[in-house]
Amino acid sequence: MLRDLCVTLWSTEYVTPTMEDCMALNAHLDSLKRKHQAMSEAVESAQRAPGMDDLQVASMKKEKLRLKEEINRLSS
Repeated sequence: MLRDLCVTLWSTEYVTPTMEDCMALNAHLDSLKRKHQAMSEAVESAQRAPGMDDLQVASMKKEKLRLKEEINRLSS
């Protein structure tokens, strides 16, 4: 699957990805997924906290969505 992902990403540039490129992409995706999970937990915690600023929660949700969109963009 990772090989297919790498080929798809670089096929538009007519460049064959190296295994190092694929490994770097995989590491980046893993990092994004960890950040998304951490943001998800932070949002849940913030929503349970009394007196939490709604604008701050909304900002956190936007960041979580941005991470999810980046993950989806790199994975498709």
